Amino acid sequence: MAAPSYAGPFEKAWYYIFRVICGLILLFLILPIIVVIPLSFNKEPYFSFTQGMLHLDPEAFSLRWYRDILVNGMMNPDAPFGLAWLKDSWNNAQWIHSMRNSFFIGFFATIFATILGTLAALGLSNPRMPWRNLVMSFLISPMIVPIIITAAGMYFFYSDVKLAQTYTGIILAHTALGVPFVVITVTATLTGFDHSLTRAAANLGANPRTVFFRITMPLILPGMISGALFAFVTSFDEVVAVLFLSGFGQRTIPRQMWSGLREQISPTILAVATILVIISMLLLTTIELLRRRTERLRGLSPS
Repeated sequence: MAAPSYAGPFEKAWYYIFRVICGLILLFLILPIIVVIPLSFNKEPYFSFTQGMLHLDPEAFSLRWYRDILVNGMMNPDAPFGLAWLKDSWNNAQWIHSMRNSFFIGFFATIFATILGTLAALGLSNPRMPWRNLVMSFLISPMIVPIIITAAGMYFFYSDVKLAQTYTGIILAHTALGVPFVVITVTATLTGFDHSLTRAAANLGANPRTVFFRITMPLILPGMISGALFAFVTSFDEVVAVLFLSGFGQRTIPRQMWSGLREQISPTILAVATILVIISMLLLTTIELLRRRTERLRGLSPS
């Protein structure tokens, strides 16, 4: 996009300089992520580019580290590919076990965080609610308090109630960390909510349950989905709380990556990181599409 025709020489220069600066900052932020992707195809067990990779030699690239995700920990990785091989990988491969845990924990943590965060946002949107600012500060405190403090507090509390090293404890911990994101996104959606619609429905005889599911929920659904995606990403990416609360059986992908860096350095970590980057990009793209849809529905942007 060119600078406006009415801009002066200094304004035109700053127009282009500002965009160059923004581009360099963006490159600085994403370059460490971009470098991981080609390194995950390295044929050699190194965390650096080989001469063959720099010269784009096809022989220097391989999918061995992506295969290692499936076979690392298998009882018989050299067996012929088939149902027995897939069953062995599903039950014994360490990375597959961690992925199962991450999706299992993330799924339930997202559901609980979305329900609790939506209910909290609906309460906070009521102007007659007392101590709204205090309650809001309390709800978003997991985003502000350093995670190491939160995780340590959870560890001592869950140890007393026998929830440490259990799936229930980790799900509850991730729920607490995901609720603030749901509260913020749903509250932002409710900012422009027309409450006259709910009052009209009530005047027509609809009970509160019907009003919520037929009027309120469809209008705030994009905010709920956005908050749920943020909560899922938070759970999927969390490592500090898992380090405190999980046992060997509850290892998630970040916990497995942490252990891999400490115990057995392998480029498989780069392959897993590439997969996580792709998942994050898909989720963020979904969030952006939902945000634009919400703006169109509210008339804040052209359709």
